[in-house]
Amino acid sequence: MNTYFPEGEIINTPQNKAYLKSEDGMLEAWSKGAILEAKALLCTSSHDIIVELPCGKGIIPRDEGAVGITEGTTKDIALLSRVGKPICFKVISHEKTPDGCVFTLSRKLAQQECMDMYISCLISGDIIPAKVTHLEKFGAFVDIGCGIPSLIPIDTISVSRISHPNDRFYNGQRIYVVMKGRDGDHILLSHKELLGTWEENTSRFCVGQTVSGIVRSVENYGIFVELAANLAGLAELRDNVKPGMAASVFIKAIIPEKMKVKLIIVDVFEDMNFPAKLTYFKNSGHIDNWVYSTAGSGKLIETIF
Repeated sequence: MNTYFPEGEIINTPQNKAYLKSEDGMLEAWSKGAILEAKALLCTSSHDIIVELPCGKGIIPRDEGAVGITEGTTKDIALLSRVGKPICFKVISHEKTPDGCVFTLSRKLAQQECMDMYISCLISGDIIPAKVTHLEKFGAFVDIGCGIPSLIPIDTISVSRISHPNDRFYNGQRIYVVMKGRDGDHILLSHKELLGTWEENTSRFCVGQTVSGIVRSVENYGIFVELAANLAGLAELRDNVKPGMAASVFIKAIIPEKMKVKLIIVDVFEDMNFPAKLTYFKNSGHIDNWVYSTAGSGKLIETIF
């Protein structure tokens, strides 16, 4: 069972709170080598992180702030960006001062344990939880455990094409990802394979329904409207329709042998909502391969892990 989670997942657990609330609790965590979480209050000018502890003061020295900081493979922004957020650590020393207890902490040791005991054991096709940390035009960065980052490239986020990862995700969102492989020390991730095949997605809709969607592209032969993250249909051209607009659409036909959904746009309007809630058809375990296309379509859209 996975016991290594993205940062922020254990901060409010009873066990974590019990360790943090007293000097004895912190010393017990130290003796057991437990990974704890607390809020990062500030980052000093020398990039040491001060951690909020009920029983004293916590300090994560810069060199203990993350795997790769000392070597320069991890940039200091990885430390600065934790301020105000939960941060994981292990206790590495303890000192009593006139002002109270001071605990020296290490996030690097927590990350190294996570890498050795969890991430190094993953194989292609394993499905794991992750948390979105920030979004760039080329993809979504996620925490796959103890603040260890990985990237979901934009073209693997969903079958329905998006212009930016913020069309699908938001910072802090809990998601699931599937491991595609390794590139040196980097974990390669994908996401679309967990959002269902063409048939699984179309099974949620019926001809004659009017449903909501998002305009993803306007071509010279029609307008693609996303009905789900892994399903889009084609509507006839209409004036004043732009990508990113919300739409209400009438489902005219669902054609499995051609993998087509024919739509009629009823109305379009500006979309002011957060990204739609994701529907996962699989969120745990392992997959060896995934076939999106239908058997009679003449196409093969497949991922082999």
